[in-house]
This record gives sequence, structure tokens and C-alpha cells, in this order.
Amino acid sequence: MLPPEKQLELIKKGVIDIIDEGELLEKLKEGRPLIVKAGFDPTAPDLHLGHTVLLQKLRTFQQLGHTVYFIIGDFTSMIGDPSGRDRTRPPLTKEQVLENAKTYEQQVFKVLDPQRTMVVSNSEWLGCMTGEDLIKLSAKYTVARMLEREDFKKRFKENVPISIHEFIYPLLQAYDSVAIKADVELGGSDQRFNLLIGRDIQKEYGIEKPQVAILLPLLVGTDGVKKMSKSYGNYIGITEPPEEMFGKIMSISDQLMWSYWELLTDLSLEEIEKLKSDTESGKVHPMDVKKELGVYIVERFHDRESAIRAREYFEKLFSKREMPDDVPVVSASSLDIQNGRIELFELIYLLKLAPTKSEAKRLIKQGGVKINGEKVYDFQLEVEFSREHIIQAGKRKFVRLIP
Repeated sequence: MLPPEKQLELIKKGVIDIIDEGELLEKLKEGRPLIVKAGFDPTAPDLHLGHTVLLQKLRTFQQLGHTVYFIIGDFTSMIGDPSGRDRTRPPLTKEQVLENAKTYEQQVFKVLDPQRTMVVSNSEWLGCMTGEDLIKLSAKYTVARMLEREDFKKRFKENVPISIHEFIYPLLQAYDSVAIKADVELGGSDQRFNLLIGRDIQKEYGIEKPQVAILLPLLVGTDGVKKMSKSYGNYIGITEPPEEMFGKIMSISDQLMWSYWELLTDLSLEEIEKLKSDTESGKVHPMDVKKELGVYIVERFHDRESAIRAREYFEKLFSKREMPDDVPVVSASSLDIQNGRIELFELIYLLKLAPTKSEAKRLIKQGGVKINGEKVYDFQLEVEFSREHIIQAGKRKFVRLIP
């Protein structure tokens, strides 16, 4: 193991807060592998890059010689995490949860080392709880403390119903830390309340040195505004085809790119700063640095050959014509389209590349529309959204359409 101070330096990369940093340093000085925990509720079958921010930090702990517990919240996801919710989340059935959980183990090992990862489901201990056990756990926290939580406080003030089971969720997540005797728990910035309850509950169960809470930023999605989420349509799924994944990475802004380098890669802060400095000085073009990022991420979730092919495919789309660097990017999911396909003239109108549908038809018939560099004359051609398209109308209007 590296010296504790050096470990701490690497752990702090991209971190928002450590509660408590001094406690973490003391644990590192014990010279033993720490038990590091992160929980994932399988509310959907696939993970996206936003989830891998935590995985990347877990990977750092593994590289430092520590043991990672990847906890699949198959029990807690039947309740649903109330964090950041303005109303009660509809509960999932056990069947839905188990179906979603099937792919998680396969996906996480794209980032984590299987030899240093314990994959466990929290139903192993929560599913065995008796009514008496649950009452004892509930007695260790007060309603007043629960209502200190910002989202609960807001809903209570606005008379929005809060179900009793929503109070139980953070207690059950906290009990996960008791069950595995966690030294460290990782979570997004929206998980602060849950992670701090974990510290409190561990103390209540006699753990003298409770877990250290490490809070990480929420990855901003491809829209550059909201956190990455399937519900916002701004996500990059880790099981998406290489060309699609690469194209979506290329759609993020130059500024947002640096956050991705920091949160999703093994590069040190010094290496990232060097890249940034070279870009700002004009030594390297931002597009080239973003292509490096695209290759890095696609290679991680697929392979090197697929990453190179994805880059070549992207460059082929752009090399067929002179296009500005600031081509507007539109997500197909943001358009109100049925069945994942639409006739070309309708698409040209929706993308505001023509003022009317009639004008869109005329433009297409006259050869004024290209898809991926090829002229198209059939205005009724059905465009599918299974992959990225470069749509050109006239000489100067371009739209990059991503799935």
C-alpha cells in the first residue's frame, strides 16, 4: 500500500466532501484493507456513465489495495430512494427488481476488478429482518431528525404526503453499513443525508469507528444542464453501441469535457491539467482532446478496436463536408416521435431546417438535403434513430441528430 497521505491525495480527486477527512486518514494509517461500500438500487436494467462516477472512485480504492462492496439494493429498491423526490416514488415489484438486477454484475466489472469486488444483495440481511428487528432499527432515529432532510422538509411544509416507508428507506440503507461493517461509504452529492444516517446507525449498533462518508458530484448529462438521467434523455449508456457512445461523448461541450476527464478516467489531476493547458495555449485542439476522451471511454466499455472504429466512423461523417465546429446537437428522445422513426420531410420541419412541411418536401425533391453526406430525394424516406445522423439542409444548415 502507498503511504496514507498519498492514498488520501488520490482518493480526494473529484470529491466534493469527505466526512470526516481526519477519520479517513486515521483509518488509512491502520495499514489494513478498508471495507468500502456503494449501493445501487436496480430501478432500471442498464447503467449509464453517471453511475460510473462512483464505480471509478471504487476502482481507485481497489488500486490502493482496499476491498469494495458493490451492494445491489434489491430489497431497498422495492421502496425507492426518496432523495430529491417531490412526491412518493411508485414501488417496484420484486420481479421487476430481480429482472433489472440481472445485468448489473456483468456491467460493473467493466470498471471494477472482480478479484477485489464483493457483489452482494441487501436482501441477504434485510430480507431476514423480523418485525421486532425493524422496530428496533426504527427506534434508533427520530421523526424530527428525518424532517431535517431538505426534500422531506419541503414536502411537509407544502402538505405533500410523505409515506412512512420513505422514512424507513434511509434506515435500511444505513443498516447495510452495519451488516458489512463498512469503513467508507460512497455516494452522490444528493446522498449526504443517507450516508450520515449510516454513520449514526453504526454508532447505535456499537461500531466505535463509524464509516467515513465520501460525496461525489453528479455527472452532468449531454445537455450540459441537468444531471445525467434516462428520464431526462441526456444519458450515455454503458451498453450502447460504440459509435453511438462515441458520438454522444463528442456532443458534450468543451467545458463539460474536463469534468468527464476528472470523474470517469484514471488520469491524475496533473495529467488533466497538462491537457487543459495545452488546449488553452492552442497546442492541441479541443476536438482532438474530446476524441481522446471518446476513445478512452468506449475502449473501457467495449474494446480498443471498437473504440478506434467508432472514432473513424465519426471522423468519416465530418470529413465528407466542411462543417462548423458548433453544429447543433439534437437528441432524438427530445422529439415527439412515435416508434423511433419518422418521414424525412417531417424531421426536416421538426428540426427547423425548413419553415413549413411543404418547403421541406420541396427542398428534399430538389436535392437540397443530405443525410450523412449523401443526397436524399425521397421526402417520405423513413429515418430511424438507432444511430447518429448528420442532417444537412442547403449549404449551411446542419444538425447532428443523436439517439
